[in-house]
Amino acid sequence: MESLYEHAGGHEALHRFNDVFYASILKDPLLQPLFGAGKPHHVDHLTAFTAEAFGGPDTFSREMGGFLGLIAAHRGHKITEEQRQRFVDLYMAAADETGLPDDPPFRQALREHVEFGSEVAVQNSHAETDDQLHPLREVPMWDWPAESS
Repeated sequence: MESLYEHAGGHEALHRFNDVFYASILKDPLLQPLFGAGKPHHVDHLTAFTAEAFGGPDTFSREMGGFLGLIAAHRGHKITEEQRQRFVDLYMAAADETGLPDDPPFRQALREHVEFGSEVAVQNSHAETDDQLHPLREVPMWDWPAESS
């Protein structure tokens, strides 16, 4: 069966999606303070993370600091539930804007991926000790919803 990565259109489609998504974050008054002026490599990292999670190349883990780097990036930010929800909303809006597939199974997987990831980020952003971090230590592999496989 086709991977989510392939179904989304591969690296190019995910890069376009993450570019639009990241630009929307930097314009959003609720989220922009978490990201500051932005980082030139962020779109490439988001793209590699999403690609790997969706069954594409493991570039994020091999070349970009992997999940431990992602944990470090979120620590201390104290992300609120309102910010988490806005992040999810902008993520899904970017999927619409960039024309990612809109079939229900893909969109369900996309939403579950960003909901789960943003919940992990919130927990890690509030962790004051390593014991308070979410136990996930590697890029989560995402697949089609159970009823779609």
